[in-house]
Amino acid sequence: MPESFDEKLVVAISSRALFDLEESNRVFDQQGVAAYHAYQREHEDEILRPGIAFGLVHKLLALNRRDPPRVEVILLSRNTADTGL
Repeated sequence: MPESFDEKLVVAISSRALFDLEESNRVFDQQGVAAYHAYQREHEDEILRPGIAFGLVHKLLALNRRDPPRVEVILLSRNTADTGL
């Protein structure tokens, strides 16, 4: 049965706002998909740095310490499974 979002704040946020992905985006824009894919593979074990919206999402999710949880965050990305490591 699907989860109900009744009485919850649902926030959709892009992966580029949640995490600092400027370098990988630069590679994609300047060098294309093949270089971007290689960049993703080379850096797949690195922890992503927080982006501009990281603090906001962190604080919103802290509201879930209460019962019942009140916030759902949906992460949006234009990456495919192949390039979105």
